[in-house]
Amino acid sequence: MVEQDRITAFINSLDRGNAQYLDELEKKAKEGDVPIIRKDTQALLKFLMAQSRPRNILEVGCAIGFSALLMAEYSDPDTKITTIEKFEKRIPIARDNFKTFDKNGKITLLEGDAMDILKTLPEGYDFIFMDAAKGQYINFLPECLRILNKGGLLVSDNVLQDGDVIESRFAVTRRDRTIHARMREYLYELKHNDALNTVILTVGDGMTLSVKL
Repeated sequence: MVEQDRITAFINSLDRGNAQYLDELEKKAKEGDVPIIRKDTQALLKFLMAQSRPRNILEVGCAIGFSALLMAEYSDPDTKITTIEKFEKRIPIARDNFKTFDKNGKITLLEGDAMDILKTLPEGYDFIFMDAAKGQYINFLPECLRILNKGGLLVSDNVLQDGDVIESRFAVTRRDRTIHARMREYLYELKHNDALNTVILTVGDGMTLSVKL
């Protein structure tokens, strides 16, 4: 059987790339060890922007703004994106990136703890991209479901934790056991919640697509 990383590399080699400024941002992020979404994850997000054509997007976890800008670049002109970030060192970088590249003013950055902010947001989102602290996904889920429209899509990134999620809790380092347990709980909830129809994909470091019924 061909190794998965070789398959991924082959698929990524076929990609047409992004707008030049996004490719440059990605390069800078990698040079600065800033985590951003992987190439195949980018491709899936671009596909979902074209397929679902969301009007009101929420991103939980902004970092330097790469994925928000990618969604802004490849979504409809009237799409609005709200993104949340609490890491103080990254917020000014994200704001500078939005000021420079978000020419249509699609993106609004909210600063602070996602749990606190989620509780203040009104219903009406048709697309939510979860890419924040992995151990908090299960805690964010109730509020995300509250504000997500029926028929809306919840996309969660990095759910396989580089394969650790399939291991016994005793096979992961002690410091990672809480995150490991919470991610397994999150995946179980996504697959068994009667309000959702969820598929788990091996794209990137694992992604879930959940439609609210």
